[in-house]
Order: sequence, then C-alpha cells, then structure tokens
Amino acid sequence: MKYVMALDQGTTSSRAILFDHGGNVVGVDQYEFEQHFPKPGWVEHDPREIWDSQLRAARGAIAKAGAAPSEIAALGITNQRETALVWDRKTGEPIYPAIVWQSRQTAPICDELRSRGLDDEVKTRTGLVIDAYFSATKIRFILDAVAGAQERAERGELAFGTVDTWLIYKLSHGRVHATEYSNASRTMLFNIETLDWDDTLLAALNIPRALLPEVRDSSGIFGNSAAAELGAEIPIGGAAGDQQAALFGQGCSQPGRAKNTYGTGCFLLMNTGTKLPRSKTGLLSTIAWGIGGRVEYALEGSIFVAGAAIQWLRDGLGLISSADETEAAARSVDDTGGVYLVPAFVGLGAPYWDERARGTLVGLTRGTTREHLIRATLEAIAYQTRDVAECVATDSGIAAESLRVDGGACRNDFLMQFQADILGVPVRRPDMLEVTALGSAALAGLAVGFWQDAAELEQAVGKGRVFEPSMGVDQRDSLYAGWKRAVERSRGWIED
Repeated sequence: MKYVMALDQGTTSSRAILFDHGGNVVGVDQYEFEQHFPKPGWVEHDPREIWDSQLRAARGAIAKAGAAPSEIAALGITNQRETALVWDRKTGEPIYPAIVWQSRQTAPICDELRSRGLDDEVKTRTGLVIDAYFSATKIRFILDAVAGAQERAERGELAFGTVDTWLIYKLSHGRVHATEYSNASRTMLFNIETLDWDDTLLAALNIPRALLPEVRDSSGIFGNSAAAELGAEIPIGGAAGDQQAALFGQGCSQPGRAKNTYGTGCFLLMNTGTKLPRSKTGLLSTIAWGIGGRVEYALEGSIFVAGAAIQWLRDGLGLISSADETEAAARSVDDTGGVYLVPAFVGLGAPYWDERARGTLVGLTRGTTREHLIRATLEAIAYQTRDVAECVATDSGIAAESLRVDGGACRNDFLMQFQADILGVPVRRPDMLEVTALGSAALAGLAVGFWQDAAELEQAVGKGRVFEPSMGVDQRDSLYAGWKRAVERSRGWIED
C-alpha cells in the first residue's frame, strides 16, 4: 500500500488528494460546483453535484498520480460542516436541495425556538447557540417543505446526513449510514457530554431518531467504498469536519494549541483536550475528534464570510478577475482611506451571532478607489479573526503566543502581515497548506496502520514562514476601534 486519499468536500468545490508515506502530495484534482441562491440569504447545493464532483475529483487524483486503486490503503473524508441533506434510504435520491451552512432560510425557526426559552438548553447540551448555521433547523425546514416527509422520516424511510454521511452512503452504495463525533457535534442535536443524540432537542424540533446516522470515532473503519466507484474496495478509514481536520493536520493535538483556517469562512479553533469548555464570550464548545473511544474538545470562533468576500469582489462586483490580484492592489495604497467593509452577507457569526446583520460598507468618500475596497475586504478578514481570538484568550485564560494558519487566503502575504499586525502576535504559515486534507488522511491512515503516529506527518507540514507584527499598539487599537464601530452599523439590519 503506497497511498492514503483524502476527499476534501468544500463549500464551493470538491477536491481529492493522494498522500504518500511521507505526507507528500502525489496527486490532486478539484472541481467547482454551482451555488444556488433561490432567495436573499438562502444558499443551497444540489446533492448530486456534490457527489458527482467529488467522485470525479477522486478518480482524477488517482489518474494524475499514476496510481492503482489497489495501492490506496484507505480514504479519509473532510467536509463542509452543518450543511444538511435528506434522502430516500432505498433509492439514495435526495428529497430536497442541500441547505448550506451559510444559509439563513431557517432564521424564523430559530426565532421560534428562542421564544420557547430553549437558548440555555441548546447551549448546555450541544455547546452551540441557536442559529440557522447549524443543521437541526435545516432538517426541520426540509421535513416541512416536502409533502409527506415527516411521516416518511418517522417510518424510517428517509436518512439525514451532513456531507460526510452523504459521501459515505454513496461510496458504500447505501450500506453505511454513519457520521463521526466532530460532524455530529455541529448539528445542534448531539449532546456533547453524553455523546448521544439528545432526546430533548429531538422532541423540541419533532425530528425522528430514525432519520439520524450512527455516530462513530473519527478514526476507524466505516466500511469499504464500492469497487465500481474507485476501481477497488478501499476502506473508508476516517472522517472529520473540515475545521477539526485542519486542527489535527496542524498538529494541534495538545491542549492550548490553536489554528485559524482562511477558507470560504474563517474558523479559529483551540484544542482543550478532554475538558469540555464552556464559553462566556459567544464562542462555541465543540468536539475536536474521537479516536480510540477518547473524545477531545475545542473552543471555536466561526466567521461566516472570509474568502467568500474575495469571491464577491470577483463575481459580484467584477473588481478583480482572480484572488491573486488582491495582494498587489492592497499594497498599492497606504491604507483603506477610512473605509471598512463588514462582510455580513449571511449575518454575523461569533461572537455576535446576529442573523439579521447584513453586509455594510462605511467610510466612503469621493476619493475611494477600487484598491481601497480590495484592501478593506482583506482587512475585514483579519479584524474578524481578532474578534474571535480575543474571545478564545478570555475563555481559555491562555494568551496566544502565535497563531497557526492555513486555507487558501493565507497564501496572501499582505493579509498574513496585516493579521500579525492587528493581533500583535506572530502568524505561522506552514510550507504545506493542505493541512485539512492531510488531517483527514492522517485519521484514515492511523486507522489502518499506514501511519503509527500523527507525529510522523509533522515534517510534511514544515516550519514555513513566520509573519512578525510590526504595527504600533496605538495604530492597531485605533484601526480595530473603527472596525467595531462599523460592525455596530451592520447589526440588526433585517427587520421582521
């Protein structure tokens, strides 16, 4: 056995990467798929497109590596979290589009849950807050939207899953309906203390237990992929939500270590070990992973829009033709000219949790240029990260000495330097940025003995580059104060 394959199913594209024993990338393929916006604030995917793009990427990565499917020891899955799918158990056909984690379409259901005084119940049992971000209200929406779905769910004819569950089901030709701890913990239905689906919350939302997948360790054999899909029966050896996989891939397996992933959204996680953390600042308590029956936890700050704001500059405004242009544009001006962009396109996540916030651009003058807007967009990503980094420090009592980073947007040197400046701590970017895929591959490889210890992969990640802060404290605090003022102007914009 020469390889482990990671299936990296993201919000805008599906990727597959083959790693060798040294953790080196030997084959990669990727396909984007369509984003659907049926109404303002709604975001949906076609589950068939998710599966088709992921299967094409997997086959492409094998071909590009010149590998034989029989040489692949295992495959690991990492995925966009919270996105909810419901399908027919017998046919495997989805009954409704996948409702994406970013979507705000279930905000009225969240309002109803709050009106019933369930805020504390949800937070205590799941570590989460009541928000349209999570899967539970999406399930309720689908069961209400499709005629007869509630009754079919109660009869056990339908299956729910986050994207990992969907891919495992499709790969195994319907033989396996399962998820793992990190994805289960993002549904707003899983009790992270008892480690089981929570009957109180299921009853509150009238969601039948028969709809839900089995919850397993993040590293362990789920079953085999059908030979018809990838050319051989390959063990599905592990799975984890994308942010937990990145935490594992960054080597943050010790309490106190933290990373920030700059993807479609931005997610800062700190490992807290076997101690279940309780946030007082608006962060989430979540499960990092379960390995060998041992569950570890993390504190998380979830930012809904990061790289998606750069996509907006390209696709929505036409200000850039590719993300690569943003660095030179941002450096071409000394500052933003007082402009702040709050990219609350789908509301605000941590620490604000404001579903009714919307994107806001303030400080415009006649002298504002394209370059100022581009720079303000990059700076917004860094400001949002400081928001959650301060909360992590408060909740954990640990002042970060540095921040490990990964994700597509961290390739931007301007952004990473500004991030170090606005945080006042060094930012560490590894040589190998595919840490999310590597994390899922590691979980799978450990399950089949391809690797004996995750430490074997530290050399593959590499020491990378360190961005040292160079901005003065007064300037840093003044810029950040302006950001906080801008955020206040974005909040509560949508009225009933």
